[in-house]
Amino acid sequence: AQGVALAASRSGVDSKIVMPEHAPISKVKATRRYGGEVVLHGADYDEAQAKAHEIERGEDRTYVHAFDDEYVMAGQGTIGLEIVEDCPDLDTVVVPIGGGGLIAGVSTAVTEQLDDVRVIGVQAEGASSVAESLKKGSVQTLDSVDTIADGIAVRSVGERPFEVIDERVDEVVTVSDEEIAVALMFLLERSKTLVEGAGAVALAALLADTFTYEADETIVPALCGGNIDMNTLTTVIMRGLVETGRYVKLRTVLKDRPGALEDLLHVVASRQANIYAIRHDRTSREIGMNATEVELDLETRGEDHVAELLDAIRAQGYAVEVLV
Repeated sequence: AQGVALAASRSGVDSKIVMPEHAPISKVKATRRYGGEVVLHGADYDEAQAKAHEIERGEDRTYVHAFDDEYVMAGQGTIGLEIVEDCPDLDTVVVPIGGGGLIAGVSTAVTEQLDDVRVIGVQAEGASSVAESLKKGSVQTLDSVDTIADGIAVRSVGERPFEVIDERVDEVVTVSDEEIAVALMFLLERSKTLVEGAGAVALAALLADTFTYEADETIVPALCGGNIDMNTLTTVIMRGLVETGRYVKLRTVLKDRPGALEDLLHVVASRQANIYAIRHDRTSREIGMNATEVELDLETRGEDHVAELLDAIRAQGYAVEVLV
């Protein structure tokens, strides 16, 4: 979207960009700043694409496909050229797959230059059409997609990219949204690098051990895409903290008497968990008249710390439920 808008503006060409209704605000604003007229339509990429074709016919425009286009594939393949230039001893390159244009270009570039390089493709579990397409030997279309990696949330791979994937990609794996969140948080914390969900899936596949590799293997995961809304980033970071045991939400029921909450908090404090928020509810219909329901949001130091904390709370007679 942004590339087409910028190229059109520099060429003095009018552009109209169709994006899904829930496209990240950052992408919408950036596309408009580059001079493109943005039309928001549909729940996902495929519905937006159908609208774009409708505009193409109705306004006699030229349609530029996001991935099923040889020029787009070749342009994205320049990433592969840069990878080989920077890392000539490359053994494995790991590339996200949505519509397939990126991995088609990258796999062509690296396999033409290096004899023994391996190409691994990665899809989000909620938008994984390629594995089934490879199994059946033709492009398969999903009924719907559901993933935080909106940049690769398409129902089917493109016809041209699929031919290249079938020929040049060695393996296709999938990662969950939780694994994507952990990878995104890892990049922020360890590399000071911000990527969007689609840009984190390659590293997510590596961190989650979704494919096998040798200890001395040189692996390059492609981090391609940094357009993420701050609201989405907040949610993803929180999910990553939960998945790595650094944030936990607990629920328990106390006797409704003075000092009961203090006793519970003493156990939490003794295990060095930091309290982020407390909700204290006497009105829940799920508890007795002489009881109160308490939810605690806690900052913790990892999965072992969470297990130690839960053991300590339960040892004091509290029935505790982990909510997240």
